[in-house]
Amino acid sequence: MHQRLAIILSLLLPWPIMVWCAVPPHAVVFIYHRFGDDRYPSTNIRLNQFDAQLNWLAKNHYQIWPLPKIVDYLQADKPIPDHVVAITLDDAFQSAYENAYPRLKARGWPFTVFVSTAAVDQHLPDYMSWDELREMAKHGATFGDHTVDHGHLPFRSKGETDLAWGDRVRRDILQAQGRLQAELGPGVNASPKLFAYPYGEYDRDLAELVNGLGFVAFGMEAGALGEPLDPRALPRFPIEEHYGDLASFILKAQSLPLPIKQLAPWNPVITHNNPPRLTVTLVPDTVPPDALHCYLNGPPMTIHWLDTAKTRFALQADQALDADLSRYNCTALVNGRYYWYSHMWLLPPA
Repeated sequence: MHQRLAIILSLLLPWPIMVWCAVPPHAVVFIYHRFGDDRYPSTNIRLNQFDAQLNWLAKNHYQIWPLPKIVDYLQADKPIPDHVVAITLDDAFQSAYENAYPRLKARGWPFTVFVSTAAVDQHLPDYMSWDELREMAKHGATFGDHTVDHGHLPFRSKGETDLAWGDRVRRDILQAQGRLQAELGPGVNASPKLFAYPYGEYDRDLAELVNGLGFVAFGMEAGALGEPLDPRALPRFPIEEHYGDLASFILKAQSLPLPIKQLAPWNPVITHNNPPRLTVTLVPDTVPPDALHCYLNGPPMTIHWLDTAKTRFALQADQALDADLSRYNCTALVNGRYYWYSHMWLLPPA
């Protein structure tokens, strides 16, 4: 009886609904900075917002996994259950120790701290101490490299050669990793080694340098982790008080990776042809074309389909990008959940 009903429904339902129902292997990573610190609203989450988010995750039976475990599973092509998230805390701010850590510890939830080591070594008042980080390590924390000085890594200093730039950046990353291992133990970040780009900024040269050092790197583009997994720059959803309402958080927690087969250019730095043109090829039969919508920092963009099957499209802003950092964001609402992709554009300093 059930088989006959399924056959009848398959004949009556439109073809796209039969195809767009599979949930790909994925996980969602959230990035936070400050907690309950009203001085910095652009990087702060209010505590009532954070509590509501944690309560929702618990109420809806989300699994909170350590970030290294998620990366391991995706790299090894192991199945990941639906509704898995990771929580990351960038910069090792003191407010994260005082306000986020007790909440996560009470729930027994793991988290990852990306540490800029100079601020900790210098005992700056807004940052954690090594003792506090060691305490967190005993209660679910893993750690990632966020450089020594949290600088704008993709850009050369005046008169700096490519070779000198590479030496400087490599030293910055490896010195930070050495400090993490010296203070938190030689096994910290052993498998896999995790890295987060300061300010979310990278270009192809930097991404390949970081990857060549054996790191799996994370940026600050919105979107879920999934296949294909590019270890040079993985997405995380930034969470701060302006977009910290529960409804927005739920959409992100439930999001899926937009199934992209190919895109060009990959390099986010705009060296010519501003506004930049992005060409995207989707995996066929995964997302209904009419559900896809793209935006430039908020306003909608025109999608230019390049083939009759509507698997390949191009995006280009109407005018030159003048911000230091802009994003083309694409989402597709399917069966109540958003497929999501964000492409960063970065203008070099004048």
